[in-house]
Amino acid sequence: ALVNFNMLVSRSSHVARSSARASSHVSRGASSRGASFLGASFLVKPLNVRSTPSAAAQGSPSVDAQEDVLEVECDSDDAEEMCLGDVPLGPSIVGGVPVETRTQVLSEALPYLQKFRKKTIVVKYGGAAMKDPKLQDGVIRDVALLATVGVQVVLVHGGGPEINSWLDKLQIPVQFHNGLRVTDDATMDVVEMVLTGRVNKNLVSLVCQNGGSAVGISGKDSKLLVARRHSDTALGRVGEVSSVRAELLSDLVNAGHIPVVATVATCEQDGGALNINGDTAAGAIASALKAEKLILMTDVPGVMQDKDDVSTLYRELDVEQANILERDGIIAGGMIPKVQCCKDSLAAGVAASHIIDGRQPHSLLQELLTAEGVGTMITP
Repeated sequence: ALVNFNMLVSRSSHVARSSARASSHVSRGASSRGASFLGASFLVKPLNVRSTPSAAAQGSPSVDAQEDVLEVECDSDDAEEMCLGDVPLGPSIVGGVPVETRTQVLSEALPYLQKFRKKTIVVKYGGAAMKDPKLQDGVIRDVALLATVGVQVVLVHGGGPEINSWLDKLQIPVQFHNGLRVTDDATMDVVEMVLTGRVNKNLVSLVCQNGGSAVGISGKDSKLLVARRHSDTALGRVGEVSSVRAELLSDLVNAGHIPVVATVATCEQDGGALNINGDTAAGAIASALKAEKLILMTDVPGVMQDKDDVSTLYRELDVEQANILERDGIIAGGMIPKVQCCKDSLAAGVAASHIIDGRQPHSLLQELLTAEGVGTMITP
């Protein structure tokens, strides 16, 4: 479990502060940039720190706002020879990370672990993090870790690349309309087969292999998700969620299981299957559960002033600020439905919604268990 905390070194870490001072000084407001030293990779980010659970209650920031420091990820095996600037790391390194750094990271994660224990977190998992086996393994390990320390995780997944692969094998055309998959009857058969079969059961198996207890279900099981056909009839068998059987998921998480939900719903008109957008399904589930958090794992860092410049990432927005950014065209294109999903969940009682980059290793843990996070947090 400690290995998964390697990337949680935060700005409040005394070790990270020492490392920063030994290697370089970063001025306030510096833009994000990467560097490496003897196999250890660093990410320097602008100071934009959210409050820790304890600091928030006192109305004060969680770290000294006088300087930026480094977040550190170490992956070198040269334990006996590694040093950082003038700070020798020596034989006290385990797995490429100093023991004192590991313990500091765990200590700093404690208030977040306490805050989220027995709280429900809904995670929408998809995109590149599902295609890359290494990223997939990291996400699943992080989900299992969170469940092990008492966080009630509901994992909602897509499976677009796998669906496309099978449609290609079966010579069924792949079509999209306004960002949504056009789903005729033949396509719906493939979507249901892939999502509820191959993808869902593979994820369940991976969670169990990593020590978690996962139960794979689809929206059709016990009418977990009931939907009506989308108002745009050109989309075919695409649905909009009309009801969620939240008690089914509550029973599973309260019994210590991780529900792994495939986003296929029961059509309220004809009882058949409907294809549901993964973000939309996760938002509806989080809303029904009154979850503590909704986390959308995507292929972008979050909401950015300039979509091509990660240094312009907004770390935290409220709904009013998000509305202004959308009005001004900064939130545009595919980010609009994601932000709308977040706003809808907040209106239904979810405490906070997050958009994070699933391509970044351990982004889920960093977003939940550090003061600054790695993506965009949207609050009421």
